[in-house]
Amino acid sequence: MGMPGIDPEVLDVLARYGSATAQNAGVVVRGFVPEDVDYTGPELRCFIPGKDSAIVGFAFTGQMMPLHAPQQALDWNVYYDELADLDGPSVVVLQDIDEPAGRAACVGDVMARRFRALGARCAIVGGSIRDLGGIQSVGGFGLWATGRSPGHGPFNIVNMNCPVEVAGLRIAPNDLLVADEDGVTRVPLDEAAAVAEACLTVHEKEERYHRHFSKPGYSKADHEDFKRMVAAEAARKAD
Repeated sequence: MGMPGIDPEVLDVLARYGSATAQNAGVVVRGFVPEDVDYTGPELRCFIPGKDSAIVGFAFTGQMMPLHAPQQALDWNVYYDELADLDGPSVVVLQDIDEPAGRAACVGDVMARRFRALGARCAIVGGSIRDLGGIQSVGGFGLWATGRSPGHGPFNIVNMNCPVEVAGLRIAPNDLLVADEDGVTRVPLDEAAAVAEACLTVHEKEERYHRHFSKPGYSKADHEDFKRMVAAEAARKAD
């Protein structure tokens, strides 16, 4: 399975500006959308962020039952072969669909090393992880999850290349994801270039605001200037 054809520069821009700016830029491009198709909730924790920027890639999705034996399971080798065949920057996204979800670990240090060896940039887990120290030693591999647990049961992959939900965000195969310390933002493929361009606009506006509020001896008059500046920007946008 190949990856969607998106200019690598678009991915670089999204990585440079991160999940929060990408989400703001998405609002600039198409307005507000429901959060379950936009960004993850606070239950998702960043255990290992990107070294110098956000991690950006295309979702390789799967559903697991790490605690109990399912009626039917996939062959793990088929799953890993599929990951190895991906052409672009991949992001492993796994959802624990066991009962109770999160009670057993879905990813450990051996899996993380295998993911990294097969080209994945990170794992985003709607469930628990273990062996955090070992995963941290992998190098160049990011990790997000909703919990930690030291053990697991029979541990099966039951679906792959399927819609999943992680921390309140619905993710489909090949979705473009931007992941950093704040969480994960989903960027629609047909809007990726426009969102990357809007990241520059959002960043420049925020830099203006940062400079304004960093003035020495900030006064009430300065604040009135800020309110006028924001009102003028809103009027230009409305024209």
